[in-house]
Amino acid sequence: MQAPPGQMTAPPVQALLVDGALAGEWVMDPRRSSIRLKSRSMWGLSPVNGVFHEISGNGTVSADGEVSATVTVAAASIDTRNTRRDTHLRSADFFDSASNPDITFAADGIRPSGQGVAVTGALTVRDRTRPLSFDAAAAVQDDGEIWLDAEMRSASTGPTSVSPGTRWAWPR
Repeated sequence: MQAPPGQMTAPPVQALLVDGALAGEWVMDPRRSSIRLKSRSMWGLSPVNGVFHEISGNGTVSADGEVSATVTVAAASIDTRNTRRDTHLRSADFFDSASNPDITFAADGIRPSGQGVAVTGALTVRDRTRPLSFDAAAAVQDDGEIWLDAEMRSASTGPTSVSPGTRWAWPR
């Protein structure tokens, strides 16, 4: 996780949420945002890095600091710089982007935690929804832009079956 410029600690973020300074509707700028995939290849021998090129998102911060947001990723937009691997990731073996075009995270809460914020919500992949919580570095820029930088890890044990014949680690 990389700290965004102007990173704020939990107390200033909490103050901005509570005093209503961040209240309103927010829209993710896909040109300035990124969602990346980082994994290990089969047998954990070499890292696999990728980026999803089609992302969108929006959120609402209420006057009393309650936060809700949705981030949507086009599963077929994965790019690991390996055409064969990308085709396999889009297939029914993994994302099944033909039948399940979107990966969605719906945040239902953000609260100050440690040096940033704790985000809670639900991740939907292949029409299966699981709870997901993670910590994020947070910053509010001078122009009012909000930055969140987070790293979500998949489960290291107990792969979850998502369809017959397919087993892979599911984020917890």
